[in-house]
Amino acid sequence: MMRNLLLLPLLLLTFACSTTYPNKDISGKTFPSVSGESLAFEQISIPDNFADNLTLFLIGYKQDAQFDIDRWLIALDMTEIQLPVYELPTIQGMFPRMFKTYIDNGMRKGIPKSLWKGVITIYDDGEKIQKFTGNENPNNARVVLVDKQGKIIYFYDQGFAVDALNNVRQLASSS
Repeated sequence: MMRNLLLLPLLLLTFACSTTYPNKDISGKTFPSVSGESLAFEQISIPDNFADNLTLFLIGYKQDAQFDIDRWLIALDMTEIQLPVYELPTIQGMFPRMFKTYIDNGMRKGIPKSLWKGVITIYDDGEKIQKFTGNENPNNARVVLVDKQGKIIYFYDQGFAVDALNNVRQLASSS
C-alpha cells in the first residue's frame, strides 16, 4: 500500500511532462481555434470571440514568462498603443489541468479583479498552441497580433525588445 502511494506522485509527474516543440515563425497563418476561461469565469473561443481589427495575445507557457509579459504590458501602456491585449497563460499536460482551479485562484490573488477579463487561461488546448508556436525558451512570451479573421499579422518570441514593440506600434497605427 505504501509503495503504491509513493508511485502515485511519480506517475503524475510522468503524465505532467510536457513535450518540447521547436519554435517557428507563424506569421501569415491563422491562429488555431481554441477555448479557454477568463479569470472572470467567462468561456472564450479564440480567435472567434475577437472582432476588433487587431488584437494582441501575450502567450506564456511558464510562470516565469510573466516577467516578459509584464515588460510588454508596461511598454504597451507607456507608448499608448491602442490595442485590445489579452494574456493567455497556456499550459499543456494532464497534471496542470487537474489543478486548474488552484492555479487560476492563485492568479486571481495576484491580479486586480478589474483585469481578470484580460487573462484567459488555456488548459485543454494548451498543447495545441504550444505545438503551433513552438515552446523552446518557454520564459519568453509569444507575442501574437491577429486580425479579426484570426490571421497572424505579427509574431515575436525572442523576449521583450524595443524593435519588436515598435513593429507592433507601427502595425497598430496603420490599421
